[in-house]
Amino acid sequence: MQQDPPAGVSASPVSDNVMTWNAVIIGPNDTPFEDGTFRLLLQFDEQYPNKPPVVRFISQMFHPNVYASGELCLDILQNRWSPTYDVAAILTSIQSLLNDPNTASPANVEASNLYKDHRKQYEKRVRETVEKSWDEA
Repeated sequence: MQQDPPAGVSASPVSDNVMTWNAVIIGPNDTPFEDGTFRLLLQFDEQYPNKPPVVRFISQMFHPNVYASGELCLDILQNRWSPTYDVAAILTSIQSLLNDPNTASPANVEASNLYKDHRKQYEKRVRETVEKSWDEA
């Protein structure tokens, strides 16, 4: 991850615990999330890579697949996990999920409904979280 990080994502272990990582995802260009600086926490346990880490947004996030707690509803972190996924793969999957939500399985029903039925209103709410992310960074 440190040698060749994918564009728009970064992560590193916290200084005293290799099982806990801080990560940052930059909102993808040409999306409502553009320029957002979203902080996440990845918590690994001894069963990694056979079991996925627990990943959650520390930054406030308004998205159909993110619970109020910041945890994600993302198939690769649950039933579609593979030991081949590394931190870079996890973060790039989350980054692409930002602009391509799965509304069939919403963690945030309000965000999902706005995304489907009132896109302009949804984008306005997302822009608000982008602006808040700057204060948190």
